[in-house]
Amino acid sequence: MRILVLGGDGYLGWPTALHLSQCGHDVAVADNFVRRQYDFELGVESLVPIESLQTRISTWQELTGKTIKAYVGDLTEADFTYEMIRDFAPEAVVHFAEQRAAPYSMIDRKHAVYTQVNNVVGTLNLLYAIAEIDPDIHLVKLGTMGEYGTPNIDIEEGWLEVEHKGRKDRMLYPKRPGSFYHLSKVHDSHNMEFACRIWGLRSTDLNQGVVYGQQTPETMLDDRLATRFDYDAVFGTVLNRFVVQAVLGHPLTVYGTGGQTRGVIDIRDTVRCIQLACENPAERGEFRVFNQMTESMSVAGIAETVAKSYPGEAVIDNLDNPRVEKEEHYYKVVHSGLVELGLVPHLLSDTLITSLFDVAKRYADRVDLGAMQPRVNWRGALSGEAR
Repeated sequence: MRILVLGGDGYLGWPTALHLSQCGHDVAVADNFVRRQYDFELGVESLVPIESLQTRISTWQELTGKTIKAYVGDLTEADFTYEMIRDFAPEAVVHFAEQRAAPYSMIDRKHAVYTQVNNVVGTLNLLYAIAEIDPDIHLVKLGTMGEYGTPNIDIEEGWLEVEHKGRKDRMLYPKRPGSFYHLSKVHDSHNMEFACRIWGLRSTDLNQGVVYGQQTPETMLDDRLATRFDYDAVFGTVLNRFVVQAVLGHPLTVYGTGGQTRGVIDIRDTVRCIQLACENPAERGEFRVFNQMTESMSVAGIAETVAKSYPGEAVIDNLDNPRVEKEEHYYKVVHSGLVELGLVPHLLSDTLITSLFDVAKRYADRVDLGAMQPRVNWRGALSGEAR
């Protein structure tokens, strides 16, 4: 299968491209390298050094004999998007190419507008390119569990059967996101569903939980194939931050009470989910939704798990929560679709956390302690250097 991975230089895009290539698919990647520019803007960098995309691709060919074609450009530029789709003629397009951090979108007006324009316009250009060039292309789009918010009812897999005043209908599950980034993902979902319903496209929306981990079997083949390890307060994931703090002997910083519960998923399961979605495409006219997560954990629970797994002393410190969110809430999610396609989940384990401790210890000299302090306030008051 010919698969185009958009955002193929990123944290998830790169290991996904390698995994699909290793599975025997003909893979190309596209990126505009803006994720690397965000690091320069914020004055942070990945804990694990990452090579250029060119070096990564040549290393993969050197080790496996497999080639990955690269396109450099921006999805918000329609001409580039159309030319890329025509040139590679993919059967499936995996779409990671969006600004992905909620805190980044909440820095100020400029960053909120950038996030929504970049994400929504890029996806719209892609939908039009697919519709006009080859409507049979299957779009596999990375969404987020954050689209749903924290409703006081079970979260279904994308759709909800509703009975109201004696009548029944099936509609998209109501969304109540918590940031301008998550709102951009909701807009994407609605635009994709519209394109499937009106133009007969086929798409799979993967509402992914918080990803943890840094290594897949493919990235472990050589240091030059490594993907990012973000631990900072803007782009870093909470588990990564806790691991780094434990290794350095600093308190694990939990926002508020830590009762915020989220769906989580191992990076190895992320790449497998993408493979399953591509190899089992949606039907023409179908907007298919999978909740891409394997288990639910509270932030406090993740901190406690990291603290217990660390061989040394690790203490937990509760900070004032810079976000506007429920800190204690109901959270029950249906996530059976990918399991039915064959996903065998990796659940969070001491073994996985220990491997992250090893990564953090190896690169401890690269840690910027200030980068882990929350700098973006959801209420609109900015502090620190994020402005």
